[in-house]
Amino acid sequence: MLKEFQEFISRGNVIDLAVGVIIGAAFNKIVESLVGDIVMPIVGAIFGGFDFRDYFVGLSSSVTASTLDAARAQGAVLAYGSFISVVINFLILAWIIFIMVKSINALRRRLDRQKEAEEAAPAAAPEDVKLLTEIRDLLANKPAV
Repeated sequence: MLKEFQEFISRGNVIDLAVGVIIGAAFNKIVESLVGDIVMPIVGAIFGGFDFRDYFVGLSSSVTASTLDAARAQGAVLAYGSFISVVINFLILAWIIFIMVKSINALRRRLDRQKEAEEAAPAAAPEDVKLLTEIRDLLANKPAV
């Protein structure tokens, strides 16, 4: 069983997946910072200076705090503002991935068209074939003796 596990781990797909997950986690931190530090303050400024993260509904009468962290310490809360932030985060991430995939597909199509054009163009004849063709043409043009 250990040998099968080693074969499974040493496959390229597993390594590629691991690298993808690690890069995805790092990319997620970048997007979270983009949303939390740049996009949400701008959206908050446009809509009256509020921060979505502190929008919540207390689910018990003991919740009287005005910030989400303090309210969570007091009791159960429905943090819909945090959810809105996560949805915006997802939409930005999905948009960035869409743009990346679209760019990669456009590049791939361009390379495929270039490859097809190269395949369609006739290949240059080798030097020995050119030489034999010249000899044949000279002999064909030589007057009969």
